[in-house]
Amino acid sequence: MAIKLDQIILRQLEMPLVHFFETSFGRTYSRKIILVEVRAEGLSGWGEVTCGENPFYNEEWTDSAWLILRDYVAPRLLADRLECAAEVGSRTAHIRGHQMARGGAEVAVWDLEARMAGEPLWKRIGGGARREIPCGVSIGIQDSVDALLQKIEAETHAGYQRIKIKIKPGWDVEVIREVRKRFPSIKLMADANSAYRLEDIEHLRQLDEFYLMMIEQPLAHDEIIDHARLQAALQTPICLDECIRTAHHAEQAIRMQACRILNIKLGRVGGFTEAKRVHDVAQAHGIPVWCGGMLESGIGRAHNVALATLPNFVLPGDVSASKRYWKQDIIEPPVEVTSQGTIVIRDEPGFGYAIDHDQLAKVTVRTETIG
Repeated sequence: MAIKLDQIILRQLEMPLVHFFETSFGRTYSRKIILVEVRAEGLSGWGEVTCGENPFYNEEWTDSAWLILRDYVAPRLLADRLECAAEVGSRTAHIRGHQMARGGAEVAVWDLEARMAGEPLWKRIGGGARREIPCGVSIGIQDSVDALLQKIEAETHAGYQRIKIKIKPGWDVEVIREVRKRFPSIKLMADANSAYRLEDIEHLRQLDEFYLMMIEQPLAHDEIIDHARLQAALQTPICLDECIRTAHHAEQAIRMQACRILNIKLGRVGGFTEAKRVHDVAQAHGIPVWCGGMLESGIGRAHNVALATLPNFVLPGDVSASKRYWKQDIIEPPVEVTSQGTIVIRDEPGFGYAIDHDQLAKVTVRTETIG
C-alpha cells in the first residue's frame, strides 16, 4: 500500500513510574519517552521510541533519538512516497545504528498502514497465531530480599505466568536461592543486562541448581563468541538480548550455539520488519522467542502485543498491564491482564487502543512538527 506522508510530529513525554525500576545500569524513577506520529490522508499512525534516558542499554538516549528522527529519519521518509511500511527500514538503513530512533518511525508507519487498510496491526504484520498473549513481569533490583519476595508474591497472585528478576554481582546467587525457597515452582528467569564477564563462569554455574527458564544477556552487549563459551559450560539456557540487533546477528548466535532462546525487542532491532526476520530465523532453527519490554507507554505496549501474536513467540514476554508502571496511561482503555496472566488482543484498526489526548497533553514537554 503506497503511502505519501504529509507530516511527522515528534513529542517528548515525561511519565513518572509508579515504583522505581533498577537494573545493573542503575535506577529509573521516570521515563522520558519520544512518540512519533505520522500523518497521511487525514489519518495518524503512532510509534514509540524505546531508548532510555541515558546511553546505558545501548548507545541511544532520548536526546540523541530526537535529533536522529528530526534531522535524518523524518526528511528521508517525507521526501518521496513509500511503497509500504516495510520500506521504512531500507529508506533509513544507511543511518549507522540508531535502531530505536529509526524503529519508532517504522512502527508508526506500520500503524498508519494498518489504519489505512482498516485492519488491526497484528493482522497487518502477519500475526494472529493466538488471541491471547501470555504475560510475564520483570522485577527490578530491590532494597532488600524481603521486598523482592513481596513483589514476586503480588505478581504471582495477579496471575502472571513468568517472573523475571534483575541480577548483578552481589545480587544474584543468594538472592535467587531465597526466591526458590519461597517459590519453588514458579517459572523464573534472571536478567543480567551484561553485568558479568567470561571469568565469572564458575560463579554463574551456581545458577544451574535453581532450574531457571533462562539467564538473559549475562555478558557484554556486543559479545557473541564468549556467550557461546559460557553456554557450553552452563545447563541453564542463555537468552540473548542486547547482542541481537539484526536477523544476521541471530543467525550467527544460533550457529555458534551462543544461546538457546532469543528475546526480540522492537526498538532494539529497528521495528516490525527486522523483528519478523529475527523471528523467522529463530523459528527455522527451533529457537523459541519472547517479547522484551523497555518500560513503554501504552502505545509501545500495544505494539508489543501485536508482535507477540507471531507464531514463534511461545514464551511469556515482558508485556504486562499499564497499571504496573503508570498511574494513568496515555491510551484508552489501559492495557489489562486477565486473571490467567494473558492480554486479549483487540480487533480495532491499528494498534487497537484510543489515544487519551488530554492525558497525552499533560505529560508532553516538547513537540516538533516536520513537513
